Amino acid sequence: MNKNIILAFALCVFAFESMTAQVGKKRGALESYSYIEVQAGEQLTFTNAKMDKLLTPVGAFSIGHYFTPVVGARLHVNGWKAKSGFSDIDRYYKWNYVTADADLMLNITNMFCRNKWKALNLILVGGFGLNNTWNNTELKELVAANSQIDVPLMWKKNRLGHNIRAGLRLETNMSKPLGLSLEVDANSLNDRFNSKTNDHDDWMVTGMLGISFRFGHKYKSAPAPEGSITIMPGKAPEPAPVPEPAPEPKPVPVKAVEPTPAPEPVKVVIAPEAIHEEAFYQISISDPDKDGAGKLQKVAEFMKRNPDRNISIVGYADKNTGNPKINMMYSQKRAEKAKNELVNKYGIDASRIFTSAKGDTVQPFAENDKNRCVIIDGK
Repeated sequence: MNKNIILAFALCVFAFESMTAQVGKKRGALESYSYIEVQAGEQLTFTNAKMDKLLTPVGAFSIGHYFTPVVGARLHVNGWKAKSGFSDIDRYYKWNYVTADADLMLNITNMFCRNKWKALNLILVGGFGLNNTWNNTELKELVAANSQIDVPLMWKKNRLGHNIRAGLRLETNMSKPLGLSLEVDANSLNDRFNSKTNDHDDWMVTGMLGISFRFGHKYKSAPAPEGSITIMPGKAPEPAPVPEPAPEPKPVPVKAVEPTPAPEPVKVVIAPEAIHEEAFYQISISDPDKDGAGKLQKVAEFMKRNPDRNISIVGYADKNTGNPKINMMYSQKRAEKAKNELVNKYGIDASRIFTSAKGDTVQPFAENDKNRCVIIDGK
């Protein structure tokens, strides 16, 4: 195994040991997490040849999950080139391979030191899977060039076989998401992995340095540090005193309200009844029309309701008919005729009726024919 790989890993461990110890004090134990990892290193296939000439590079990729601080699992793929040879003629050949395994991981450190923060974790790895080999060109050319080489069971194109793995890992925590690892595995492969048969499985040892990215961390709550003082909640403050109720206000004396005197009755002065009627006449006729006769009856009723009242009857004539002398005569007859009817027909005292005539000297209406009338007023 290359000593430089081991030395580099040891230096990284001690460089990060103090840092991870401080982080561990601030939080509880790591319960579970997932990770992806890449690895690189060297591998050695055991055969009847000088081992220092059989080292070849190897790379790996894996994805895994720790279900508890102790138990985890991963899918692991590694491969590149393997090497074998014939020591008697000092000839060697290489081929390509890839191995895919499902591995179980047991954290030995957490198994015995569960509640402490560890700068280093020792992990036991074990699993099984499949191995595929191809590109055996170098051996084919070597056999063709050397008749003394006899490999009757050499595979020509590729060969698929089993792989059983067991190994140990050392892990350290660079930071919360990053980890560094050193892993050494022993792999039991089917016979003829190297195209030769030994009547037993072939063996391959790998040593790899890896860096992982971790995610999905779950931690236990950190315990209180030793010697810490738990501060108990203080005594609850006493409730504030309840203020005494304010004294009830003294009743304010209510001043008796004197009743408002009833208003004096309003004297209703009834205006004296009045009457105003107009009766119209035809040409040369001293009797009123039918409507005018009804109005004389209303005047009579008024005078009977008001025996202390008098009336005036004024006669008129229109200018467009006759002459002033004749018109004066007709207007006087109309006034006298109306008085006589009130006296004779309705029994009104003649002394309460005063008549006069205007002829055509006064025209009370704008319409000519309406000026042949009498106008009766009483107050």
